[in-house]
Amino acid sequence: MSYIDLHIHSSYSNDGEFEPKELVDQCLERKIKYFSITDHNCVRGISEAKNYCEDKDIEIIPAVELDCTFKKVDLHVLCYGIDYLNPIFSEIEENLILQEQAASQKRVKLVRELGIGFSDEVIADLSKNGIVTGEMIAEAAMEFDREQENPLLKPYYENGSRSDNPYVNFYWDYCAQGKSAYVEVEFIKLQEAIRVIEENGGIAVLAHPGKNIKENGDFLKAIIDCGIKGLEVYSSYHGEDQVLFYNGFAKKHKLLVTCGSDFHGKTKPSIAIGDAGCEDNEAEIITALKGILNR
Repeated sequence: MSYIDLHIHSSYSNDGEFEPKELVDQCLERKIKYFSITDHNCVRGISEAKNYCEDKDIEIIPAVELDCTFKKVDLHVLCYGIDYLNPIFSEIEENLILQEQAASQKRVKLVRELGIGFSDEVIADLSKNGIVTGEMIAEAAMEFDREQENPLLKPYYENGSRSDNPYVNFYWDYCAQGKSAYVEVEFIKLQEAIRVIEENGGIAVLAHPGKNIKENGDFLKAIIDCGIKGLEVYSSYHGEDQVLFYNGFAKKHKLLVTCGSDFHGKTKPSIAIGDAGCEDNEAEIITALKGILNR
């Protein structure tokens, strides 16, 4: 377990479980010294966590995870050291909430058309801001399928091939870009995201590239040429070979290396705070990050 975790989600993310104060307590229990709450397109949890940290031996690095697109591919960009009080971040969030509310109804319909049933009442209880995510649908569907007979859900039950993180795996299998229940939401362009980040004093880091970019070096190069300054090399999503690849890529292109568990709580039960696999590199990572942010 690492003493740094720069990718944690609170309940302000639609798929997050714990309130910011609870996350700080969990970080302290796991002896985390530096952390970031990186909610999806939302900065509302930062002040709450920051205030709660004031008399504690832990440091928060302000951040947010922005959804954006590049060449029709959805990306997640982590933004560290931003002026999170700038209203531009609220504007981005409010725009996406409206889109996600509309997309939720289409997403629910598409999953049902696949032959996966669930209760509207359970969905309503799980929904946040009128938004229904793929993870919520998975939770409701698995509860609805009490006898565990639906073959489409078999991989997500205990001992199934996708049972380690069943809810988020369901999202990646059915609701992510290119999948059968995917509903397009118009995210900001990568170049626009980087402009917002830089104008607010932050740096842009590509999150878990192994999840949606894989080891496509040419595409990665095109992405960083837009102004990406770092790669989340150490991630709960990355295997050893991927860590080696992204480390090599980062060194070759003089990019910042970061680490993050992408902790959400119940949507990713096998992932704990601090599970980023960078135990031997914490000092180098945090020194480099803080060095850039303090310039």
